[in-house]
Amino acid sequence: MALGMCGYRPALGLLRDLARRPFEATMVYTALGDAIVRLSAPEAIAGSLLWCLDSGTPMLADGALRAVAMQRLCLDTATIDHVLDLLEPLDPHDGLRFWAAAAAAGWQGSRVTRFLHECAAGPRSDVAGAANSSLQGTYQTYTPL
Repeated sequence: MALGMCGYRPALGLLRDLARRPFEATMVYTALGDAIVRLSAPEAIAGSLLWCLDSGTPMLADGALRAVAMQRLCLDTATIDHVLDLLEPLDPHDGLRFWAAAAAAGWQGSRVTRFLHECAAGPRSDVAGAANSSLQGTYQTYTPL
Protein backbone atom coordinates (compact mmCIF):
# COMPACT_ATOMS: atom_id res chain seq x y z
CA MET A 1 0.00 0.00 0.00
CA ALA A 2 2.90 2.34 0.76
CA LEU A 3 4.30 1.78 -2.73
CA GLY A 4 0.95 2.81 -4.17
CA MET A 5 0.70 5.90 -1.98
CA CYS A 6 4.22 6.92 -2.96
CA GLY A 7 3.45 6.42 -6.64
CA TYR A 8 6.36 4.05 -7.24
CA ARG A 9 5.18 2.77 -10.63
CA PRO A 10 8.13 0.41 -11.24
CA ALA A 11 6.66 -1.83 -8.51
CA LEU A 12 3.47 -2.54 -10.46
CA GLY A 13 4.74 -5.76 -12.06
CA LEU A 14 5.98 -7.11 -8.75
CA LEU A 15 2.67 -6.27 -7.06
CA ARG A 16 0.71 -8.09 -9.76
CA ASP A 17 2.96 -11.11 -9.32
CA LEU A 18 2.43 -11.03 -5.56
CA ALA A 19 -1.35 -10.78 -6.05
CA ARG A 20 -1.28 -14.18 -7.77
CA ARG A 21 0.37 -15.86 -4.76
CA PRO A 22 -1.41 -17.39 -1.80
CA PHE A 23 -1.20 -15.50 1.49
CA GLU A 24 -2.52 -16.60 4.85
CA ALA A 25 -2.88 -12.98 5.89
CA THR A 26 -5.60 -11.96 3.44
CA MET A 27 -5.20 -8.27 4.34
CA VAL A 28 -2.15 -8.35 2.06
CA TYR A 29 -4.55 -8.65 -0.88
CA THR A 30 -6.35 -5.46 0.14
CA ALA A 31 -3.05 -3.58 0.14
CA LEU A 32 -2.08 -5.10 -3.21
CA GLY A 33 -5.39 -4.21 -4.88
CA ASP A 34 -5.18 -0.65 -3.58
CA ALA A 35 -1.60 -0.22 -4.75
CA ILE A 36 -2.20 -1.80 -8.17
CA VAL A 37 -5.02 0.63 -8.95
CA ARG A 38 -3.11 3.65 -7.61
CA LEU A 39 -0.03 2.82 -9.65
CA SER A 40 -2.13 2.35 -12.79
CA ALA A 41 -3.49 5.90 -12.65
CA PRO A 42 -4.44 7.71 -14.70
CA GLU A 43 -4.27 5.83 -17.99
CA ALA A 44 -4.90 2.21 -16.98
CA ILE A 45 -7.22 2.42 -13.98
CA ALA A 46 -10.13 0.59 -15.59
CA GLY A 47 -7.93 -2.28 -16.78
CA SER A 48 -6.26 -2.70 -13.41
CA LEU A 49 -9.55 -2.45 -11.53
CA LEU A 50 -11.12 -5.11 -13.74
CA TRP A 51 -8.02 -7.30 -13.36
CA CYS A 52 -8.42 -7.15 -9.59
CA LEU A 53 -12.18 -7.69 -9.72
CA ASP A 54 -11.83 -10.70 -12.01
CA SER A 55 -9.02 -12.28 -9.99
CA GLY A 56 -11.41 -14.32 -7.87
CA THR A 57 -9.83 -12.88 -4.72
CA PRO A 58 -12.43 -10.76 -2.90
CA MET A 59 -9.86 -8.91 -0.77
CA LEU A 60 -7.92 -7.89 -3.91
CA ALA A 61 -11.15 -6.52 -5.35
CA ASP A 62 -11.84 -4.76 -2.04
CA GLY A 63 -8.47 -3.03 -2.13
CA ALA A 64 -8.95 -1.98 -5.73
CA LEU A 65 -12.39 -0.50 -4.97
CA ARG A 66 -10.89 1.20 -1.92
CA ALA A 67 -8.37 2.98 -4.15
CA VAL A 68 -11.15 4.10 -6.50
CA ALA A 69 -13.13 5.51 -3.57
CA MET A 70 -10.19 7.14 -1.79
CA GLN A 71 -9.07 8.85 -4.99
CA ARG A 72 -12.65 9.75 -5.94
CA LEU A 73 -12.21 8.30 -9.40
CA CYS A 74 -14.98 8.55 -11.96
CA LEU A 75 -15.25 5.41 -14.04
CA ASP A 76 -16.60 4.91 -17.55
CA THR A 77 -19.99 3.25 -17.97
CA ALA A 78 -18.61 -0.13 -19.05
CA THR A 79 -16.35 -0.33 -15.99
CA ILE A 80 -19.17 0.71 -13.67
CA ASP A 81 -21.37 -1.99 -15.20
CA HIS A 82 -18.63 -4.56 -14.62
CA VAL A 83 -18.33 -3.52 -10.98
CA LEU A 84 -22.08 -3.73 -10.48
CA ASP A 85 -22.26 -7.08 -12.29
CA LEU A 86 -19.90 -8.41 -9.64
CA LEU A 87 -21.55 -6.76 -6.64
CA GLU A 88 -25.29 -6.93 -7.29
CA PRO A 89 -25.60 -10.72 -6.77
CA LEU A 90 -23.72 -10.58 -3.46
CA ASP A 91 -25.50 -11.00 -0.15
CA PRO A 92 -26.49 -7.60 1.35
CA HIS A 93 -24.21 -8.40 4.31
CA ASP A 94 -21.14 -8.68 2.05
CA GLY A 95 -18.61 -5.99 2.92
CA LEU A 96 -17.31 -5.84 -0.65
CA ARG A 97 -20.18 -3.45 -1.34
CA PHE A 98 -18.77 -0.78 1.00
CA TRP A 99 -16.03 0.76 -1.14
CA ALA A 100 -18.17 0.69 -4.27
CA ALA A 101 -20.95 2.49 -2.40
CA ALA A 102 -18.40 5.04 -1.18
CA ALA A 103 -16.90 5.53 -4.66
CA ALA A 104 -20.25 5.88 -6.40
CA ALA A 105 -20.72 9.52 -5.39
CA GLY A 106 -19.03 10.37 -8.68
CA TRP A 107 -20.68 7.70 -10.82
CA GLN A 108 -23.64 8.30 -13.09
CA GLY A 109 -26.61 6.26 -14.24
CA SER A 110 -29.87 4.70 -13.13
CA ARG A 111 -28.18 1.39 -12.38
CA VAL A 112 -25.80 3.14 -9.97
CA THR A 113 -28.73 4.87 -8.27
CA ARG A 114 -30.59 1.56 -7.93
CA PHE A 115 -27.49 -0.11 -6.45
CA LEU A 116 -27.04 2.73 -3.96
CA HIS A 117 -30.70 2.56 -2.88
CA GLU A 118 -30.30 -1.19 -2.30
CA CYS A 119 -27.17 -0.57 -0.24
CA ALA A 120 -28.82 2.26 1.72
CA ALA A 121 -31.71 -0.06 2.64
CA GLY A 122 -29.38 -2.95 3.49
CA PRO A 123 -28.49 -4.41 6.89
CA ARG A 124 -24.98 -2.98 7.22
CA SER A 125 -24.83 0.52 8.66
CA ASP A 126 -21.37 1.22 7.18
CA VAL A 127 -22.52 0.37 3.65
CA ALA A 128 -25.82 2.23 4.15
CA GLY A 129 -23.98 5.35 5.34
CA ALA A 130 -21.63 5.32 2.36
CA ALA A 131 -24.55 4.76 -0.02
CA ASN A 132 -26.60 7.60 1.49
CA SER A 133 -23.67 9.98 1.12
CA SER A 134 -23.16 8.90 -2.48
CA LEU A 135 -26.86 9.33 -3.25
CA GLN A 136 -26.40 12.95 -2.19
CA GLY A 137 -23.33 13.23 -4.43
CA THR A 138 -21.11 13.64 -1.39
CA TYR A 139 -17.89 11.80 -0.74
CA GLN A 140 -17.20 10.94 2.86
CA THR A 141 -13.72 11.44 4.24
CA TYR A 142 -12.09 8.14 5.05
CA THR A 143 -8.88 7.76 6.96
CA PRO A 144 -6.29 5.28 5.75
CA LEU A 145 -6.07 1.88 7.37
